[in-house]
Amino acid sequence: MSRRSFIRRRPFSTLLLVLLIALLGWVWQERVALWAFPDIISAYTAKEYCSCRYVMNNSAEYCQGYVKQYLPTSGFVDDAASKQVTVDGMGRSNSAQWIGERQGCRLQP
Repeated sequence: MSRRSFIRRRPFSTLLLVLLIALLGWVWQERVALWAFPDIISAYTAKEYCSCRYVMNNSAEYCQGYVKQYLPTSGFVDDAASKQVTVDGMGRSNSAQWIGERQGCRLQP
């Protein structure tokens, strides 16, 4: 069976195969960005919540809604005494802490 007859007999299979190869090529090209994505979710949430809560002085309920995303976070700790926020999401954990009025909030290493 030649290549042309395969394409004519199975156009949907051929299309799916071409799309799969294109998807794998895109994933390979974007592998660094895709690898960093889980860390971005928890870091963004921690930093934005800290800024909303301690820089802008909004209520905890308001800030929870402000940082809500489509991808859920698995853990969320707001330590009001030390003004530090820790967020777990997609297997990664990040913390942000209020430094001062002029510096705002900073992600912790």
